[in-house]
Amino acid sequence: MLFTRYNYLLSDPIGCYMAATTTICLDPKVKDMLSNLKIYPTESYNSVVERLIRMAHDKEPLSEEEIEGIEESLKDIKAGRVYSEKEAKKLLGIEEE
Repeated sequence: MLFTRYNYLLSDPIGCYMAATTTICLDPKVKDMLSNLKIYPTESYNSVVERLIRMAHDKEPLSEEEIEGIEESLKDIKAGRVYSEKEAKKLLGIEEE
């Protein structure tokens, strides 16, 4: 295991930020993956991890209606109710290229 320093931000009640330092244990493969995600060589791991967290957090989660639509579509696929690209184009009146 590899120990890496990781800086992150803590917010105080009035909105000022102060850096805090902690040590985390990372598998060398994970550290390499984080290094490969850097946009530029000197980018901090803090920036990389923050970017990953922001990407993972969905500000607009799916609605119940959207989830039901996806589930219905998956059932159609499992039941074989699908069209090939050629069949779909024909149904929609799109000419083949």
